[in-house]
Amino acid sequence: MPQPLDLPQGFRWGVSTAAYQIEGAVDEDGRGPSIWDTFAARPGAVRDGHTGAVACDHYHRYPEDVALMQGLGLDGYRFSIAWPRIRPTGAGPANPAGLDFYDRLVDGLLEAGITPLPTLFHWDLPQALEDGGGWLARDTAYRFAEYTALVADRLGDRVPAWITLNEPFVHMVYGYAMGIHAPGRALMLDALPAAHHQLLGHGLAAAVLRERGLDVMIANNLTPVRPASSSEADQAAATAYDALHNRLFTDPILLGHYPDLSAFGVGPDLGGSVRDGDLKLIAATPLDGLGVNYYNPTRIAAPTDPGLPFAEAPIEGVPRTAFDWPVVPDGLRELLTGLRDRYGAALPPVTITENGCSVADEPAADGTVSDPDRIAYLAGHLDALAAAVAEGVDVRGYFTWSLLDNFEWAEGYHQRFGLVHVDFETQRRTPKASYAWYRDLIAAHRAVREG
Repeated sequence: MPQPLDLPQGFRWGVSTAAYQIEGAVDEDGRGPSIWDTFAARPGAVRDGHTGAVACDHYHRYPEDVALMQGLGLDGYRFSIAWPRIRPTGAGPANPAGLDFYDRLVDGLLEAGITPLPTLFHWDLPQALEDGGGWLARDTAYRFAEYTALVADRLGDRVPAWITLNEPFVHMVYGYAMGIHAPGRALMLDALPAAHHQLLGHGLAAAVLRERGLDVMIANNLTPVRPASSSEADQAAATAYDALHNRLFTDPILLGHYPDLSAFGVGPDLGGSVRDGDLKLIAATPLDGLGVNYYNPTRIAAPTDPGLPFAEAPIEGVPRTAFDWPVVPDGLRELLTGLRDRYGAALPPVTITENGCSVADEPAADGTVSDPDRIAYLAGHLDALAAAVAEGVDVRGYFTWSLLDNFEWAEGYHQRFGLVHVDFETQRRTPKASYAWYRDLIAAHRAVREG
C-alpha cells in the first residue's frame, strides 16, 4: 500500500486527457474538421498513417471511462472540449449536439463525485480558422473568446474552474515553427505571432470567464533549463532558451510584459504583433491557478545552428521512457521552486496538470498489464512534488497524464501513457498495475484527510 505524502489539506488528485486524443467520432453530430484531421490525413505526417478518427471512442464510451475514474477515487478530471464540436467552422452559432455531449459528460462526472476541469483549447483548432491564418491571425483570438462564452454559458453553472490553453509553447513550436504537429507549418521564428495571438486569446477568454464568476487557469509546458557547462556561451544559450520555453507564455500573464528575446533578434513587439493595450489585456484577469505540465528538464548548450541561439544537449546517465525522454523526478521540485523564486507573490497556486510517462506495456497471457516503470516514475515525481511543498511552494493538486492509452499526436498509437491499457482494435479497457497503485495512493490520502 503506498504511503501518503505530506501534502496540504484539500490537495486534489486527478487524471488528464485531451479531446482529439480520445474522443473519436470526428464526423458525428455536426462536428467540423480540425487541423488534426487535416494533418493526420497528410501522407507521412503521423507515424504509420494513424489518425484520431476513432481513437479511444470516448465519445460513445464515456460512461465506461467515468466509471474507471470513479474507481480511482479521483477528485477531478481534466479533459478538453473540442472547439470543432461546438463551432464547426470556428464561428457562428453553437452546435447543440456538441454542447449536449459535454453536458452529459459533466453530469456524469458530478454524479460520480468528480469535479470537471475543462481545457478550452488543446490543439484541435477548427480547420476553417486555420484556412484564415490560424493562430497567426489576430482574428482567431476573438473567435476563441466567442467560443469560450458559448461553452461557459452552457456548463458554467456546474463547472467552477477552466483552463484556457494547453501548452501554447508546444503548439507554437511544433505546429507553426517546426511543422511536426498540426497545422504543419515550418516558419521557425516567423511563428512568433502564434505566441502573441494565443496569449491574446487567453486574455479575452479569461475576461469572459471572470464575467461569469468562474476561475481561470492556463496549462503551460515548463522545464527546468540546465546549461551544459559553466561556460559563458552555454550559460547565455540556456538563458535564451529559458526565455523562449518558460517565460514567453508566463511573463505576460503574471508580469505584464514579454521576456527579453533579443537573442532571437526579436523585440518586445514580437515582430509587430503586439498592439497598444494587448499586454494590459493579457494580464488584466489574474490567474486563479497556474497549470504546470512537467515531463523532464532540458539541457542546453551554445548554438551549432546559426539560425538559433541555443542547441539542445542530451541528459545522460538517467533512465529513459519509451519515448526516449529522460526521467529526472527532482526536475519537478527544481521547476516548482524556480517558479516561486522567479515570480514571488505574482505566482498563483500551482496545479500539476500533466505528468506521466510512456511505457511499452502490453497485456500478459493472463490479461494483466504490469508497468513497474510507470509506478516508479509517478512515485518519484510525487516525492519531488512533496519536497517542493515542504520548501514552501503552494501546490494544490496533481493530475497525471493520462487516464487512457491514446492517440499520441505525431506518434499515433505507438506511445502508451495510460493508467488504463486500450486495445485499439476492440476498445477493450484494462486497468494496469499503475491504476491500482494510484487508486491505493489516493485512498491512503483520503483516509488521512477524512480521519
